Amino acid sequence: MSQQGYVATPPYSQSQSGIGLSPLHGHYGDPSHAASPPGMMKPVGNLGATAPVVMMSPSPPPPGPHQLGQNGAQASGHSPQRFPGLLPVNSAAPSYAQYQPSTQPSYPSPVSTSSVTHLGSQLSAMHINSYGSGMAPPSQAPPGPPSVASFQGPPRPPQPSVLQPGSQVLPPPPTTLNGPGVSPLSLPAHRQDGLPGLPPLNTQYQPPPPPGPVLGAGYSPQQQAANYGPQMAGAQLSYPGSFPECPAQMAGTPPPPKKLDPDSIPSPIQVIENDRATRGGQVYSTNTRGQVPPLVTTDCVVQDQGNASPRYIRCTTYCFPCTSDMAKQAQIPLAAIIKPFATIPSNETPLYLVNHGENGPVRCNRCKAYMCPFMQFIEGGRRYQCGFCNCVNDVPPFYFQHLDHIGRRLDHYEKPELSLGSYEFVATLDYCRKNKPPNPPAFIFMIDVSYSNIKNGLVKLICEELKTVLEKLPKEEQEETSAIRVGFITYNKVLHFFNVKSNLARPQMMVVTDVGEVFVPLLDGFLVNYQESQSVIHNLLDQIPEIFADSNENETVFAPVIQAGMEALKAAECPGKLYIFHSSLPTAEAPGKLKNRNDKKLLNTDKEKILFQPQTSVYDSLAKDCVAHGCSMTVFLFPSQYVDVASLGLVPQLTGGTLYKYNNFQMHLDSQQFLNDLRNDIEKKIGFDAIMRVRTSTGFRATDFFGGAFMNNTTDVEMAAIDCDKAVTVGFKHDDKLNEDSGALIQCAVLYTTIGGQRRLRIHNLGLNCSSQLADLYNSCETDALINFFAKSAFKAVLHQPLKVIREILVNQTAHMLACYRKNCTNPSAVNQLILPDSMKIFPVYMNCLLKNCVLRSRPEISTDERAYQRQLVMTMGVADSQLFFYPQLLPIHTLDLKSTMLPAAVRCSESRLSEEGIFLLANGLNMFLWLGVSSPPELIQGIFNVPSFAHINTDMTLLPEVGNPHSQQLRMIMNIIQQKKPYSMKLTIVKQREQPEMVFRQFLVEDKGLYGGSSYVDFLCCVHRKISQLLN
Repeated sequence: MSQQGYVATPPYSQSQSGIGLSPLHGHYGDPSHAASPPGMMKPVGNLGATAPVVMMSPSPPPPGPHQLGQNGAQASGHSPQRFPGLLPVNSAAPSYAQYQPSTQPSYPSPVSTSSVTHLGSQLSAMHINSYGSGMAPPSQAPPGPPSVASFQGPPRPPQPSVLQPGSQVLPPPPTTLNGPGVSPLSLPAHRQDGLPGLPPLNTQYQPPPPPGPVLGAGYSPQQQAANYGPQMAGAQLSYPGSFPECPAQMAGTPPPPKKLDPDSIPSPIQVIENDRATRGGQVYSTNTRGQVPPLVTTDCVVQDQGNASPRYIRCTTYCFPCTSDMAKQAQIPLAAIIKPFATIPSNETPLYLVNHGENGPVRCNRCKAYMCPFMQFIEGGRRYQCGFCNCVNDVPPFYFQHLDHIGRRLDHYEKPELSLGSYEFVATLDYCRKNKPPNPPAFIFMIDVSYSNIKNGLVKLICEELKTVLEKLPKEEQEETSAIRVGFITYNKVLHFFNVKSNLARPQMMVVTDVGEVFVPLLDGFLVNYQESQSVIHNLLDQIPEIFADSNENETVFAPVIQAGMEALKAAECPGKLYIFHSSLPTAEAPGKLKNRNDKKLLNTDKEKILFQPQTSVYDSLAKDCVAHGCSMTVFLFPSQYVDVASLGLVPQLTGGTLYKYNNFQMHLDSQQFLNDLRNDIEKKIGFDAIMRVRTSTGFRATDFFGGAFMNNTTDVEMAAIDCDKAVTVGFKHDDKLNEDSGALIQCAVLYTTIGGQRRLRIHNLGLNCSSQLADLYNSCETDALINFFAKSAFKAVLHQPLKVIREILVNQTAHMLACYRKNCTNPSAVNQLILPDSMKIFPVYMNCLLKNCVLRSRPEISTDERAYQRQLVMTMGVADSQLFFYPQLLPIHTLDLKSTMLPAAVRCSESRLSEEGIFLLANGLNMFLWLGVSSPPELIQGIFNVPSFAHINTDMTLLPEVGNPHSQQLRMIMNIIQQKKPYSMKLTIVKQREQPEMVFRQFLVEDKGLYGGSSYVDFLCCVHRKISQLLN
């Protein structure tokens, strides 16, 4: 330990060999990336307990131009508010006292320093049920030392959130709603949020108290430790008697007055509300390089003035560090989350289409970047210098224009590509397959007609619904009818192709029994125009349920179905999309046959990663072929048992399609959710046969890509299709120094085929700042984008790494990022303060939500299929979807103002916010719950459910009854608003307080301790603070 500069090693601190462990930049312990540990934190040396333990830069730079950070407008002039904070680790003399390994059995011993185990050891134990398997609950730990006197620097503009010791008063008891996520103690909007006294750290040695305030006078440290013990799963504040272990708290009696007040640690709700208050409803102009946009949760009008709208591109930070050393030191991932086809609201200008005819778009001769606002015209307009590679190019004669007195072209505002951040070009034949115009795409509907699907009415439901959705096939805005052609296949152990040519009196069926070598038995009449063949198609859809009514074939194939659809599109020489409706594990003898491998014994072992990998390589090679031929695939799964989502979902993920899953599908309960999803998917804005390339200015480059895409090389992101909900997350690394004057420029170009069959290029440009000051990097961070990046890189890593190692890397990097800020960007102050950058003050709560997600936490109660499903969904999510997914929206319905159309103010996701007299709506983008307190007002119950009392409510319903009164109408309107623009239809579950299904609802109260492991927000903050203190010591 001595070579690392640590003064002492308390039992919980573990071998600290991994301070510079490989950060989460897309590679978890991959040897090729782990050779050189990035940016070691330099130890400060052996300082006494009363000395400030951190070397700080004496005068951190002011916040700079980003006064509107994660928290909206910041008032200047206040000194940072000091929060009652976490106790220091190791800030006193060495703890040589009684270290008995036997009392801490779950601490792993120090291991070899390969990059993975290096990391694993650093994060040691922290299993406050969450980060490994070892920390004893604080209630069993020896008392911590008294706090160090805090050092206050001179007043300066507010930046960080600070936690330091001090007594707190708890909010009113949980029987009342405590307002919108803020107790009476919450700070005014313009001040920095404070973090109160977090629990003591397990230090063994107790030195005499130094001069200065002692934490929480009036009660013993043991009491304090006991107060911070781990709480019952999800039940911080509950109903009397439900958890006898904590009677005082549960019965609603006032808790001990010194307990950490959750209201005084940073609140996501407060940050979201502050940003809405300062930036909501305003025009956000993109004319300034590197400005931080409003949060994804804030509604505003975006005006493109030279940089792409944040609807298309969001970044983890809008100011890149000038050098790779700075990047390694901070360990903040440099990434962009790109959603090229994002939906634009009707009050914003749609993308302009630029057509240069046969000349095609103007491009740099060297780096091939497209003409954009970053190109500088010189020599009277005859040449231009590329903003990306600095190459000087001749302006083509057709494109020449004179310059004005400031060197700008006279037609600057007439050409979208010179004045806007986003626009489209019509592509020439050079950009088309085989140099000929593409054919319009086709949709092929493929229905599993096995016994169970016929018997439960699913096949009939699908056929009836297809008659409706085919009327709404997407079309170009100026066209009257859709150019998309359609085809139909049914299957069980064999495949049935249908000829629906318009001149037939009735459809014809052809059966392909050789599923080993699938071929398409007909070309003419298989893919048809819906309007022309409408009567034949309707005839077919009426007949399918009858044709197979007596079938008792229960075995199905799956890979041959994909193969058949791809071969049909290939033969028709068009891109397209397969819609597959499937319900069981494909066990019939055929390529892609799967066996049940749902082995719970693999959970929490190194072999668990196998459960997330496809069973056979067939699906991987199928996906590759599909992408090569522009064949995307969307699957609607209706499983009643294990179906191996990790295998069946691979092709949809890699081809830019979507996987929808309806467990134990019941017609009367689940059909509406399925029909909504099907309608929404067919009507989506979509581009086919796409290739995306991200170009950057000199000094950095795109290195990591996460999302629904296939990569044959290191630069081209190939997608069979990309729709308005799919995002690709791109990680960047330095390959040289960046210049503060020229900044960091990004251009994303997507070449694709429209639904009308036109080849186009969609271009998005974004300019970021560069700085040699770490403070600028932290001030420009965006927490929602950071969590999107960390989630995708972690979920990619589960295919290769043990979950415990991944969780440890995440906690480590969280601590490292915040320790670097603490050391380099704040005034010297006592080591027992947790100081968070203003833009990242809710990063810990979001990170804790990610760590508790079922993908990263094995538990037998959650099915393997569900975990594989959630992993796949997150891999293609945009920033707004991942924000809601990890931190759900919780709305008090009983406080509704019936005269207003505004949503009620959200509350924090914790059981302490619920009340017996309340009704709460929770949504996370996949699920929606209506939670009813046992004492819910009868008039609300009557108004919403049209029943006389709580006891009469039927919790099986998934749709609220249409009751013609204000309560019902208002609640249904709110549910519709929440559902709008979400990629998945959320199924409603009614939950009554104190009934069994409440356990499912509880796992979404993400600030509480996890039901199946995972610490509460408060405990995680303590854990991170301890890590930071270890790094700084």
